[in-house]
Amino acid sequence: AALTVRFLTRRFIGEYGDMEFIYSHNLTVDGREILFHIWDVPNSQQAEDGSSEEKRIQWADSFVLVYSICDRASFNILPLKIQFIKAAKEGQSQEKVPIVIVGNKRDLHHQRVVSSEEGRQLALSLDCGFYEVSAAE
Repeated sequence: AALTVRFLTRRFIGEYGDMEFIYSHNLTVDGREILFHIWDVPNSQQAEDGSSEEKRIQWADSFVLVYSICDRASFNILPLKIQFIKAAKEGQSQEKVPIVIVGNKRDLHHQRVVSSEEGRQLALSLDCGFYEVSAAE
């Protein structure tokens, strides 16, 4: 949620509830107006029944999966999530689904438990993009 709000408002808010939201945002890219619809789902809600997750996957055109560099568990669940997304989206068509893995909390490097190299290697092995960021910065 912090990363989504930072993208939408350019502000950092550190505390969030455990709620899921859909945001809409217009952005001009290369002279073209782009309308983003962002379905922000906290990790705790992603573990619910498969039909809800399947609905979210079918709704989306691309995916940004965020983990905390300070939380190994949030990183370790990514391969399964990505396989689930690819099976659901690419099984219907031959098009590659755009997926980006984002390691957040780069500013908390002293608490890091997932290295940048691990994130890059995972993204490479699963044919995803990769970035490390800090929503706070």
